[in-house]
Amino acid sequence: MSSFSKWLGAGLGFTLGGPIAAAVGFALGSFVDKFSIEEFKEAQTNYTSNSDRSFKNSSTQSGDFEISLLVLASIVIKADGKIDQRELDFVRAQFLNMYGKQRANNAFKLFKSIVKKQVSARQVCMQIRAHMPHAARLQLLHFLFGIAKADEFVSKNEVDEIRKIAGYLYINQNDYESIKAMFYDASDAAYKILEISKTATNSELKSAYRKMVKKYHPDKLQDLGNEHLKGAKEKFQNIQNAYEQIKRERGL
Repeated sequence: MSSFSKWLGAGLGFTLGGPIAAAVGFALGSFVDKFSIEEFKEAQTNYTSNSDRSFKNSSTQSGDFEISLLVLASIVIKADGKIDQRELDFVRAQFLNMYGKQRANNAFKLFKSIVKKQVSARQVCMQIRAHMPHAARLQLLHFLFGIAKADEFVSKNEVDEIRKIAGYLYINQNDYESIKAMFYDASDAAYKILEISKTATNSELKSAYRKMVKKYHPDKLQDLGNEHLKGAKEKFQNIQNAYEQIKRERGL
């Protein structure tokens, strides 16, 4: 196995083909050490020769999620026309939190090279949604909002870019607003997180909470590896916090 595959610490599947692979190949082509475009091509060759699945039918693996995250993050971070150091620091910190120092350093190195290339959000998202389950796509969106908020100011361009990405990923408006509300302090944020209005009855509140628990339960991301479960648990905790806040406000 090439060192490119090894640093991911997990398998690669659908991201070894299509527009995502093109972006990664461009990034690797600029490396002078550690990785090379030859190693990436070796990983592609190994995948196609050792798997009886086509790219179209391959499932999402931990490495696929990581590479997809890198590419989408590179799109969002450039949406406001500049790359803020605080956003870069956030991405690096998230990688450290998820992957540990060595793997995070490698991921961030690849990320900084991908940022230099113009990537079609629509084409990348089409590839992702064809292979990645809904729960994993929601987790990608959660991470992207975290990046946008990292510099403590979310520009309209960043919000518009994330909204477009959500649409391309077939994430509906309610799910988009729910995740967005997790990053904004607003009087109705708790209700938006649970995807209900302030006029919802207590019975509707309980029903919405049960629905959201099922939708966002971290177990839905078990296949992506333990490194990606922390973000899922954070999102899940936001659901629980919103529910408890509304109950307190209503004296329940």
